[in-house]
Amino acid sequence: MLTGVTGSPPLLRRIAHLDMDAFFASVELLRYPQLKGLPVVIGGGRRREDDMFARLREAYPEREWTGDDLSRIPVDFFPRLETYVGRGVATTATYAARQFGVGSAMGLMKAAKLCPQAILLPVDFDEVRRISRLFKSTIREIAPVMEDRGVDEVYIDFTDVPGGQREGGRVLARLIQKSIFQATGLTCSLGVAPNKLIAKMASEFKKPNGISVVHAEDLEPLIWPLPCRKINGVGPKADAKLQSHGIHTIGELAQRERPWLVEHFGKSYGAWLHEVAWGRDDRPVQTESEPVSMSRETTFDRDLLAKRDRAELGAIFTRLCEQVADDLQRKGYVGKTIGVKLRYDNFQIVTRDSTIEHFTSDAASIRRHAGLCLKRVDLTRRIRLLGVRVGSLAKVGEVPPAPEAAPELAQLF
Repeated sequence: MLTGVTGSPPLLRRIAHLDMDAFFASVELLRYPQLKGLPVVIGGGRRREDDMFARLREAYPEREWTGDDLSRIPVDFFPRLETYVGRGVATTATYAARQFGVGSAMGLMKAAKLCPQAILLPVDFDEVRRISRLFKSTIREIAPVMEDRGVDEVYIDFTDVPGGQREGGRVLARLIQKSIFQATGLTCSLGVAPNKLIAKMASEFKKPNGISVVHAEDLEPLIWPLPCRKINGVGPKADAKLQSHGIHTIGELAQRERPWLVEHFGKSYGAWLHEVAWGRDDRPVQTESEPVSMSRETTFDRDLLAKRDRAELGAIFTRLCEQVADDLQRKGYVGKTIGVKLRYDNFQIVTRDSTIEHFTSDAASIRRHAGLCLKRVDLTRRIRLLGVRVGSLAKVGEVPPAPEAAPELAQLF
């Protein structure tokens, strides 16, 4: 609750979670509108425009292909997922591909079995970053209290923004949605609620291009019937353990007393489960500040073993290092403390880090040193979460340049 103008009633806290719809894929569909409505998977490597144009000229020598002709490329020209061979991971997929079970962070070989007819396109990181900056600047012009949560999602504090209280925030959400579409040609989905926790759940209710408004009194009818897996922070393993105790929905979780949850899930996680089941979350929307570190992590759909799932873990590990490097470079930082984070199947978390001699934001360097940290943890156990972190940050230009990269070191994954 926040206090409004003197003499007026206090304003209800209204927090929005905005998620761009299938962002990486939608960026590609701006370039290739002929693929709209088709199953498309993004991943497998970086874009190489020269290679594409060379193949186009070979296939269609009767015309000269340029960047202005992309929307005229025949659909049959694009590579299909069924022909893919490699260790790549899907970055995202269109909703048409998701209907076949294809999802983010899935190995492309597995995705090919689920949807072989899907079109496979590489990632255009430069264009993704450009449009990410554009949609976020559009939001800030309307609602300046915004927390950047990655390339395609943000939290926004609607509480004191004009229109932020009207219809529970729906009026302001419509304005933001319309403004983003006008600026980028892309759609987004928003959930507006009393806090971040519920807002993030609500943003998934009406995807794509939807708006969902949840009030405190909606906890029991709208949130409690949802499966526990919908809580951001309840992964597959925790969900399986909850189900083993007969807890399938958030409402059933809310009926368990805090001491029981602490006994079965640990002091910190058990207490947290009790709070979120009752929709409690006081975290503020934090505008950009000087970070002390940058990290990326992912929870797997199934527990992975280093020996059995080496290829899949290696691809995910590389992607996390590349994402952290991209975050550093985009925000103008370098760091010299590099570390890893693992959560095992029993929820134990281990971290290892090391401080190197020179600052870096280079993905290959981060992967080398993070790989050395992995040698200091037990990789014979089942892993459910993997993360990479770079700390001891400094602004680019405030530190001396690093020497040339050392030769590649042996990798665990």
